Amino acid sequence: METNRVEAFSDGVLAIILTIMVLELKIPHTSGLGALSALWPVFVSYVLSFAYVGIYWNNHHHLFQATRSITGKILWANLLLLFWLSLLPFTTGWMGENHFERWPTILYGVDLLLCAVAYFILERVIISVEGNDGVLARALGSDLKGRLSPVIYLGGIASAWWVAPWAGMIFFVGAALMWMIPDPRIERELNDQDELPSP
Repeated sequence: METNRVEAFSDGVLAIILTIMVLELKIPHTSGLGALSALWPVFVSYVLSFAYVGIYWNNHHHLFQATRSITGKILWANLLLLFWLSLLPFTTGWMGENHFERWPTILYGVDLLLCAVAYFILERVIISVEGNDGVLARALGSDLKGRLSPVIYLGGIASAWWVAPWAGMIFFVGAALMWMIPDPRIERELNDQDELPSP
């Protein structure tokens, strides 16, 4: 199977996730600007989750640009990632509707953690299929950023539990900011490969 079918299916799922999330922004029944102030927790949680879905979409695209063939293991690993991402509208909505209370914020962090673990599994499965000399393995190297993310999410979950939900949110926002910084490793590796002379 070619990678474009997996990418097209994944893109469709991610588009639906974003659509469901924006539907949580209920239209106020009054016309005053004060009616919007009640929506700020839902809007803030939506913006954060939109950023996360965008980050996963961007990295997923690069991941499959570096993938040459698709196997059943890769398909199942990809579905595992999509499963945890598909729960983001629920955890986002619960957290926003309840103004970042402890349990909704903890569950949001758990979902982010499981998304990160699923993405890491997908990377490892692709590398196991493509080999350690494949484009992805060479590009990722030790993958410090990928290994650091679950630690940050665990720190956020623990902080939301033992300190306060806002402390957990600092971790979750920090992880998103870390991943928003462009990561050119895969693009650079693909470009280097394109520049090699043909045998």
